[in-house]
Amino acid sequence: MIKVNVLSEEKSWSKKLKKKEILFDQICKYFPKKFRFTNKIVYLTLLLSNNKKIKILNKKFRNKNKHTDILSFPFSQKIQKSKEIYLGDIIISFDYMNRPKNLTNKVFKEKTTKIFIHGFLHLLGYDHFKDKDYKKMYIKEQKIFNSVKKILN
Repeated sequence: MIKVNVLSEEKSWSKKLKKKEILFDQICKYFPKKFRFTNKIVYLTLLLSNNKKIKILNKKFRNKNKHTDILSFPFSQKIQKSKEIYLGDIIISFDYMNRPKNLTNKVFKEKTTKIFIHGFLHLLGYDHFKDKDYKKMYIKEQKIFNSVKKILN
């Protein structure tokens, strides 16, 4: 079971996503079995932020002085064998998710779900530095998104 601790430092998230904590827990419940950790309790923190704050984190931890859509910080590179695991932290920028500004709430929710899945896979060790890794990660993202998109209506 995956438990998502949702924090928000950008008020605009509440206008687009109602009941954020419940939404991200629901998304995780519909992940394919391989990604649900059925016999474990898995925790992660999701910070819903904005371009200004994500730029500061990107500079501090990745030495890149620019904003980005998402940052993922795995707690450990290896999945531990214990019953309780802390995967790490995901930070998503509202400004990126809300482009273009006339997105419907449904499209915004889908876009945010896709990037959350992307960040989740980074916490599990997936990456996309090489083309073959990008393709592998993209296929996993699509598989997960296809299993959760039915709850996004």
